[in-house]
Parts: sequence; structure tokens; C-alpha cells
Amino acid sequence: MTLMRWTPWNELESMNRQLSRLLDGDHFDVARDAGQWAPSVDIKETDDALLVQAELSGIEKKDVHLEVKDGVLTLSGERRYEKDVKEENVHRVERAYGQFSRSFSLPSNVDAEKVEATMKDGVLEVRLPKRESAKPKSIAIH
Repeated sequence: MTLMRWTPWNELESMNRQLSRLLDGDHFDVARDAGQWAPSVDIKETDDALLVQAELSGIEKKDVHLEVKDGVLTLSGERRYEKDVKEENVHRVERAYGQFSRSFSLPSNVDAEKVEATMKDGVLEVRLPKRESAKPKSIAIH
């Protein structure tokens, strides 16, 4: 017999699958509430910066807002529903629409004055450079 560590996430995922199966009917798809949602985000670290990549397909740059304030990076915006589609022709709506907001506490070694952001192919990349004092230094041995 193999012992497995209990985690609440496994139970939540199971409940989510069961709920999805229960609600998997045509009459629920079009009636999906357009409200808050959160884009998927990857955070990576290099020697000289933190990289935050957010999946924002179908959203224009003008609808995305970035702010760094008091050591917190906030990404917010809105994905608008395509109004020209007639409701009777819609069979399934799985993409989330409406406003979104994600906030991340930044480590003290990030230089907030030098943050850069680019958006390409539906992916927003925020580069948060580290302060010079936080970068690794090579020390010569004499």
C-alpha cells in the first residue's frame, strides 16, 4: 500500500470536474455571467530581472493597464464580448469576458523605476529589473 500526502487541491479539482459535468448543458453556456476573471500568469526569474507573462488573447493593448505602486504590480483591464454576434447563433461560450485584475507583491530587490512591458501575440510580458546590488557578482579568488 502506497501512502499519499493529502492536499485540499485534489479535492477541489475533483469537485470542479463534477460541477463542470453537472453544468455541461447547452442552456448554461450562453448564460455565462460576464464578470470578474483572472488571466493565467507565468513568473520567471533570471539573474538580472523577474519576468511576468500574462495570457491576454483577444485583448488590445489599450484595454490593459499596468501599475507599480508601493511594491505591488497590478495588471488590470477588460476583455469585451463581441456584440456583433447574434445570440441565437452562439452554441458555446467558454472564454471569460469582462474586467480582470491581478496584483503581485514585488520583492524589495526590484527596481520599480525601470519596469518595461511589451505585448505580442496575446501575451503581455512585464520585465522587472533587479537593482544592481541584488544581481549576482563574480568574485575573483587571489
